[in-house]
Amino acid sequence: MELTDEQLLRYSRQIMLPEVDVSGQEKLLDATVLVVGLGGLGSPAALYLAAAGVGRLILVDDDEVDLSNLQRQIVHSAHSLGHLKVASAARTLNALNPDVELELISERLGGKRLSEAVARSSVVLDATDNFSTRFDLNAACVAARVPLVSGAAIRWEGQVTVFDARDPDSPCYRCLYEAGDDAALNCSENGVIAPLVGIIGTCQAMETVKLVTGVGETLTGIVLYFDGKRMEWRRLRLPKSPSCPVCGA
Repeated sequence: MELTDEQLLRYSRQIMLPEVDVSGQEKLLDATVLVVGLGGLGSPAALYLAAAGVGRLILVDDDEVDLSNLQRQIVHSAHSLGHLKVASAARTLNALNPDVELELISERLGGKRLSEAVARSSVVLDATDNFSTRFDLNAACVAARVPLVSGAAIRWEGQVTVFDARDPDSPCYRCLYEAGDDAALNCSENGVIAPLVGIIGTCQAMETVKLVTGVGETLTGIVLYFDGKRMEWRRLRLPKSPSCPVCGA
């Protein structure tokens, strides 16, 4: 896709980066990113992906905007209370960058529809808060060999990692978790400090941009943990599990 004069101006600060240049911006414009979950993590991620010029965003969420969401879910506003989150997010993203094509799915994806959505995507961003959806997303990404950018944030701690099925040495989400309690991921059960989800969601957007453009080293095989109380980051290497039922030999 050849950039217009308006696009050259809009994305000029990215194009100035020698690692990105015009060719990298064109890769972003040609990309399709599936964002599953438009809550605390998906909000900042979707905003920055739209601002950065990702050409097509598939937005998935079956929930409506609630007053308790507004403390951290910055893609929504008080005017969207009671509205579907995908519709609320679309209004904000269209106002930010009308060039981005948006596809809205206001239901919980599963089975064939999930597999089809993943297969159409360059990168999948997991911003959900339940293990069953995370396991389904992981399995679909492994099957389609599509990179999965995973984030989680609760209380004062967060983590982000990349699972890339194109890399034979990359673990998958199932290598990290065999099972889990959804309550452990749920902010309504545990609480969460507002800026934490912004930090983790923005990291997810950064990893997505790197995967699309091919710039830098991604967090494939590395779990990056963040402690908000101490403002500390830790990098832990995650080995691939040979006995993993999803990606193991």
